[in-house]
Amino acid sequence: MKLHRLSPLLLLGASLAASAHVGADGGGHHGFLAGFSHPFFGLDHLAAMLAVGVWSALAVRRIWVAPLAFALTLLAGALLAQAGLTFPAVEPMIAASLLVVGLLLALRAQLSAAAAAALVAVFALFHGAAHGNELTGAPALAGMVLGTALLHGAGLLLGRWLHNRHVLLARAVGLVVAGFGLFTGALLVAG
Repeated sequence: MKLHRLSPLLLLGASLAASAHVGADGGGHHGFLAGFSHPFFGLDHLAAMLAVGVWSALAVRRIWVAPLAFALTLLAGALLAQAGLTFPAVEPMIAASLLVVGLLLALRAQLSAAAAAALVAVFALFHGAAHGNELTGAPALAGMVLGTALLHGAGLLLGRWLHNRHVLLARAVGLVVAGFGLFTGALLVAG
């Protein structure tokens, strides 16, 4: 495929990766609905939340542990960012989370519940910092956690559906998520 045909797709991918960060201009987003919708509108966050759920359903014995750890650590990261803690390399860590979780999903890598929880918690801290810099107030944070939990739940349901039925499709989804992580990381390096 020629580069000029790929250009619109590359621009779309770049804009979707940044669309969750609508508060980058310093404006905070208040209210439950703003927080609830926030994880749905950034493709990087959406892909990570769904991938954690799918991977947990396919490869982690206690499927709820990693999504719960992600949601709680996401909230902790948001609160720490709002308290003034500066996180280094937030966007590169979000890209890394997509790469790692995508590869875990593609490989159906089985980890203990504790290892899975610890791994996703590291990445969730950075996702939370990104959200915490944009959302303000308890209602917005509550909405963010609920939106995240729903995305994890959708991922768990999708993972259960894929389990033993569509192994290749599950692996392909993981590779797409990992590829998106590489793409997002490349944009950060180039930009």
